[in-house]
Amino acid sequence: MGRLFGTDGVRGVANSELTCEMAMNIGRAAAMVLTNEDRRHPRVLIGKDTRKSSDMLEAAITAGLCSVGANVIQLGVVPTPAVAYLVGKYKADAGVVLTASHNPCEFNGIKIFSGDGYKLPDALEEQIEAIVLDHAATPPTPVGGDLGTVSAAPDAVRDYVDHVKSTVPFSLDGLHIAIDCANGASSRTAELLFTELGAQVDMLFDKPDGVNVNDKCGSTHMEALMEYVRTHDVDAGIAFDGDADRCLAVDEHGNFVDGDFIMAICAADMKSRGKLAKSTVVGTIMTNMGFNRFCAENDMKFSATKVGDRYVLEEMLLEGYNFGGEQSGHVIFLDFATTGDGQLTAAHLLSLMRRREAKLSSLATIMQRFPQVMVNVTTSPEGKPRFYTDDEVKESIEKVKAALGDSGRIIVRPSGTEPLLRVMVEGEDEEQINALANEVADVVRRRLS
Repeated sequence: MGRLFGTDGVRGVANSELTCEMAMNIGRAAAMVLTNEDRRHPRVLIGKDTRKSSDMLEAAITAGLCSVGANVIQLGVVPTPAVAYLVGKYKADAGVVLTASHNPCEFNGIKIFSGDGYKLPDALEEQIEAIVLDHAATPPTPVGGDLGTVSAAPDAVRDYVDHVKSTVPFSLDGLHIAIDCANGASSRTAELLFTELGAQVDMLFDKPDGVNVNDKCGSTHMEALMEYVRTHDVDAGIAFDGDADRCLAVDEHGNFVDGDFIMAICAADMKSRGKLAKSTVVGTIMTNMGFNRFCAENDMKFSATKVGDRYVLEEMLLEGYNFGGEQSGHVIFLDFATTGDGQLTAAHLLSLMRRREAKLSSLATIMQRFPQVMVNVTTSPEGKPRFYTDDEVKESIEKVKAALGDSGRIIVRPSGTEPLLRVMVEGEDEEQINALANEVADVVRRRLS
């Protein structure tokens, strides 16, 4: 894998790397791979986030789908998890989301869900790649009445909001919250959802203009929300990313609460109510070491996967677990959703606070976080694969492992969605791990940039 699809779909700079031609061809190939051959007019949903290029790519992929006979239902601007849910509700054969998630506005991407609402497995992505890049099969070219049609779904937002509301066991009456929408898709849904759940809501970064998505806001830029919470009398702050499949939080004092803390709070509550399947939480190799200790101290098991919520989900489905996620804020409540859903996660976290009449700062003491340093190094396309074979880089990593011993760890990995190599060092001494992370980053930068 890896020629078109990364860990979260196809992604690139819109109109440069991710062109209209590519989007159209992916649409044609996806219609072939995802639908039954005996269905002349499969139904495919298309949703998008707020970036300017989404309209352009929507037109292109719609054309590709219709050209092989698929009927397209356009949902408009909706969160990624809304598409995953609505595929099932609308009995569609597939769903497509045009989004680059947490990336800047010049990027865009294509995420594809099959008819069951799950992201495509590697094997199906490889089939699409083979058709688009290798011409392994020729898409059909119907004419006349056999071409596909385009229609709209005016109730998409309402249907998704009603679904999330139906999963929340306790109202948010009495809570005053601030919500950072990242000028993304949750700008369409968050105020409606959380107001109807009973909260008083202060909306931030909910005025998308096509280019301000994730711009100094949202789950990758928490500073503005943290400052707002510190200077306003609110119970918590919630931040989403561009397509609202991530959720991060801020406690009432303005302190950052990342995905590991959110998972710890929710997992402990689920276990206390007998709702945590097999008393197990699924995370990734990037999950903080403090979470492992939390699980051990609370009679839970922890299962770690490769980085990427798709791998968390695969492990959950394989082993019969129902809760997992990532430090970045992708949290999967498998009883209610087939993918990470930032707004569903926030609703359950806030409902838990309200039900237990607890402050978020108090709930977050359930876990002690190990100091963790992440250094991102921009690399060339050629540098990413060389990472696996470069002796000097490997030697620098081994030196850090020896220096940390059993009191910490280092993980160096290529990003699945950006032209970066990520150097993460974790341990008990923050000054030491900062120095070690930057030493390795310097070697990576010199050798692979």
